Amino acid sequence: MGILDSKIPSGPLADKWTKHKNDINLVNPANKRNIDVIVIGTGLAGGAAAATLAELGYNVKTFCYQDSPRRAHSIAAQGGINAAKNYQGDGDSNYRLFYDTIKGGDYRSREANVYRLAEVSGNIIDQCVAQGVPFAREYGGMLDNRSFGGVLVSRTFYAKGQTGQQLLLGAYSAMNRQINRGKIQAYNRHEMMDLVLVDGKARGIIARDLVSGEIERHSAHAVVLATGGYGNVFFLSTNAMGSNVMAAWRAHRKGAFFANPCFTQIHPTCIPVSGDHQSKLTLMSESLRNDGRIWVPKKKEDAIAIREGRLKPTELAEEDRDYYLERRYPAFGNLVPRDVASRAAKERCDAGFGVNKTGEAVFLDFAAAIERYGKEKALTSGIKNPDKATITKLGEEVVEAKYGNLFQMYEKIVDQNPYKTPMMIYPAVHYTMGGLWVDYNLQTTIPGCYCAGEANFSDHGANRLGASALMQGLADGYFVLPYTIGDYLSDDIRTGAIPTDSKEFEEAEQQVRDRMEKLMGGSGIHSVDYYHKKLGKIMWNKCGMARNEKELKEAIEEISALRKDFWENVKVTGTMDSKNQELEKAGRVADFLELGELFAKDALHRNESCGGHFREEYQTPEGEALRDDENFKYVAAWEYVGEPKDAKLHKEDLVYENIELKTRSYK
Repeated sequence: MGILDSKIPSGPLADKWTKHKNDINLVNPANKRNIDVIVIGTGLAGGAAAATLAELGYNVKTFCYQDSPRRAHSIAAQGGINAAKNYQGDGDSNYRLFYDTIKGGDYRSREANVYRLAEVSGNIIDQCVAQGVPFAREYGGMLDNRSFGGVLVSRTFYAKGQTGQQLLLGAYSAMNRQINRGKIQAYNRHEMMDLVLVDGKARGIIARDLVSGEIERHSAHAVVLATGGYGNVFFLSTNAMGSNVMAAWRAHRKGAFFANPCFTQIHPTCIPVSGDHQSKLTLMSESLRNDGRIWVPKKKEDAIAIREGRLKPTELAEEDRDYYLERRYPAFGNLVPRDVASRAAKERCDAGFGVNKTGEAVFLDFAAAIERYGKEKALTSGIKNPDKATITKLGEEVVEAKYGNLFQMYEKIVDQNPYKTPMMIYPAVHYTMGGLWVDYNLQTTIPGCYCAGEANFSDHGANRLGASALMQGLADGYFVLPYTIGDYLSDDIRTGAIPTDSKEFEEAEQQVRDRMEKLMGGSGIHSVDYYHKKLGKIMWNKCGMARNEKELKEAIEEISALRKDFWENVKVTGTMDSKNQELEKAGRVADFLELGELFAKDALHRNESCGGHFREEYQTPEGEALRDDENFKYVAAWEYVGEPKDAKLHKEDLVYENIELKTRSYK
């Protein structure tokens, strides 16, 4: 069984990154002009990397399947971005951010990467403020912070409920400057179809123009994948419908190991499923749990009455409500990590206390916050003895200022006013902690192929704490990759341009064409969406919030059979050499059908519960995740050998020299 070299620098934890930057090779400015870099994906990680590499002088090509980098899924992030600036003076520090992230990931993260993430977090905020990102500010003019789950400090910087959008516009403006300088060539509405290796190194890609259908060859001295996560393997998720695993999976098929695919995050604060017609789910930001209280009725008969419409939630007395997170986790209350909150909601609903028609929803109630803020606003406004209506009006104004767009979005979807009646929420697939294995330099097991942001596995362990996705994406793009990729590219200063007429490019292009022809050659019995939905149901029912050996074995066989049926019977209309969105979807679903099987294999092999991976056989008497540090304190990195069920396991042992492994308690 292979042992992976993570290339972690020696020395004290706090000095590793500085020492590494001083030791690695650099490329001088004159030589950077002769080196080409391809960046796949233009969200926060890809956009930041592309802008920074171009600013340094490299020639950059960017590829995204959207019509503009502004439409990357990073734009959907709502709640905020973490940084250890300690503006609140509540005890935060780089070490505290590092520790919270390691603990939040249930001790399945790589220490050195996480400390580096904490170390550069403050620089991200400075960078984004300089770009004009309109972070919220408190009355004195300082940047404001709020709390997120799994921490006891306020370290989350935010721009109302639009943080991802504002950060992405900052990265996009930096990209635009380089596009105007000619240092970035932007290929929008293009999809990477395969990675091209020359002498074992990543030297380019085969791409498809999604408007004309033309197949193109693009070469470079290095390729950066920053294409986000694979949550859409579940079909219903909070991801954009176009989010896919194609770039990462094609790299995996060429030799990049895929790490911890079963580590998938279920977000507790999503609008519940309303029916089979849905194509995606909508997230309600975790920031709402700062002020919203989560509850279900204490009595089943009250829950049934609410489900049947005979009782309104606002009519239920306070003493008849079960604020179950506050009851079970008094130290953290409603701000426990996402995996803990999700399992707790599932447990209450499975026990019969769910509150919507399907019985799969709990309440997120802002009545107490509205009253608290209203009284405070009345006092500061000099209003003496305000009546209830005045308090409510003032409180709603404060809540609207903090969360207004989220409340508006909820009302548009559910047709209920969340100021007047509690929101209904339920867990849904959100973020993926697994991804391509990378070393400390963010290089995959393919030389010259790098991976940044959610597409790699490196920083979050078995669970991602809220507001750390944006942090990792921007840290990788702005402050890590631009240093580490130079160490590799320093050997290419005399290589010259990589030709695209080599046999390696010809073979890769032919493989892409053969694959598309095979997709077009199905018998046409079922649509692409038919297979995607069937895969999603297998994944959610047998690889979702709770897993067990029996059902995981069934999932592997069912997905394998579904994939066989897909290739024989899928219906793809249109032609290869024109705009064809069914063909696009088919290619992506074909990859999901392989990833899903590896996902189940990874979950089956890990005989423990940790973070978002919950095996029913391994839990404490209280129903909490039960880790097995003796046997599973490692990264599981899978090598492609053909059928996903036959993937070869490689291990990277996780070494914790600076923290003590403990039972992860939030009580």
